[in-house]
Amino acid sequence: MAFVSSFAPAFSRSAPGSAVCSRRSQVVSGPRMTATQLTQYDALRAVTTIVEDTGEIETIRAHRPHSATTNPSLVASAATKPEYEHLLHEAVQYGRQNSIAGTDTLAIVRNKLFTLFGAEILKYVPGDVSTEVDARLSFDVPAQVEVAQQLIKMYEEVGVARERVLIKLATTWEGIQACRQLEKMGIKTNMTLLFSMPQAVAAAEAGAYLISPFVGRILDWYKKAEGVDSYPAHEDPGVKSVKQIYNYYKCMGHDTIVMGASFRNKGEILELAGCDRLTIAPKFINSLKDTPESVERKLDTPSVEECGLIPRLNLGENDFRWMMNENAMATEKLAQGIRGFARDLEKLDRQLQALLDA
Repeated sequence: MAFVSSFAPAFSRSAPGSAVCSRRSQVVSGPRMTATQLTQYDALRAVTTIVEDTGEIETIRAHRPHSATTNPSLVASAATKPEYEHLLHEAVQYGRQNSIAGTDTLAIVRNKLFTLFGAEILKYVPGDVSTEVDARLSFDVPAQVEVAQQLIKMYEEVGVARERVLIKLATTWEGIQACRQLEKMGIKTNMTLLFSMPQAVAAAEAGAYLISPFVGRILDWYKKAEGVDSYPAHEDPGVKSVKQIYNYYKCMGHDTIVMGASFRNKGEILELAGCDRLTIAPKFINSLKDTPESVERKLDTPSVEECGLIPRLNLGENDFRWMMNENAMATEKLAQGIRGFARDLEKLDRQLQALLDA
């Protein structure tokens, strides 16, 4: 079993065709860069597809990113606001009308709410939206597949094509197996709560459309473990992890999109300029838009020589579980992330159950 012992190897810009290119790593062209009008946002979106990480529909409407991601925490927070109250009531009404004896009405209402938020967001973005499967199902393959199919059905009922929806699954071994089944059905997946190379490799080999490495949460762990307050952006452990995964994918010919996520500061974002996609919180998008500076591209397709230094990982289930066991950071952050999303789902469920009981 081979193991990549370092984070990211050095890389240089290579001529077109000098290394494997990803058919999914398409960048939406930004405006022409000039010294007088360029902002960091303009420059970044010229080399990276920008995705907004929020459940706030009005924010999406204002920023008009290419795509958007949501998660249970973001939707639960947005659902408490008066301007989205109509979506809650529509979801409850749908649950009452479509529930039959023996079904979980609350789950139907919850999933309908997620798709209603997603469908609204898609009115203001040309790309896709990510919608997450219940984190409490992260170790149950059939249940994850069933919920994903239900979400897609609900989207299609309101006229949203499945091509515009990414189903988010926690990157457990079981989540990866669910991903494999869903991709074969033509349902695109976004593998989330991803913190390590074995997760990234196994997800790509399962055919995942996109992965979301969590940069900021990796940083959080290392700051606590090493007792430091900060790292220079190029030494940030989360940034280095994404660069390693990006280089591995490009060298091994994986089509899976790499989308850096969960940022703690703008320096992390700028250090990943050139990544396939970056999903960015509204506060950082505003900061990028307000800063009239150029951005240096940091990630590009590695050269043939650089790819020759990267060994291929061949992972079965035993290898995957052992490598995760040996990676304290990835194991802890994955479990913590699942617990956190589960707690937010429980809060949302109480809110929805109260409406059902009214």
